[in-house]
Amino acid sequence: MPTAPPPTETPTYAMVEVQIFFADIPRYVANTEPFETPVARILPDDGHLPEAALREYFRGPTVDEAARGLDPMTNGCTGFSQLTIENGIARVYLTGPCNSGGATFTIAGPLMATLLAFPEIEYVKLYDESGQTGDPDGFSNSIPSSLEP
Repeated sequence: MPTAPPPTETPTYAMVEVQIFFADIPRYVANTEPFETPVARILPDDGHLPEAALREYFRGPTVDEAARGLDPMTNGCTGFSQLTIENGIARVYLTGPCNSGGATFTIAGPLMATLLAFPEIEYVKLYDESGQTGDPDGFSNSIPSSLEP
């Protein structure tokens, strides 16, 4: 009679505090920079913290945080399909019909603030659902034309 395979162990990870930045609507309306406010999230340190931080961003603020005026300000973006980090540059491939609607403050601000809080990330390049960004090369931040004012 065949024997069952031994159970596999589920890895356990240390839990760490990560800062997720959301748009602070009262600060934005009052024109008081910074327009992003960080909130703490406790996440497993599985070697993919920047990706986990992006997932938390798209989950949005808690009820209490939203009551304080924090907003994910998605501009139509529904999430991300991929995050790569190489040579200090994070490349985020956004999903959904991202559009600034003419606004000067967009999802780019809080997303960049969230990712730039990680020491391994020096620059953030956001790509739209078509895989386009303003400056795909070089050491600089970049957003797609759909998120330009």
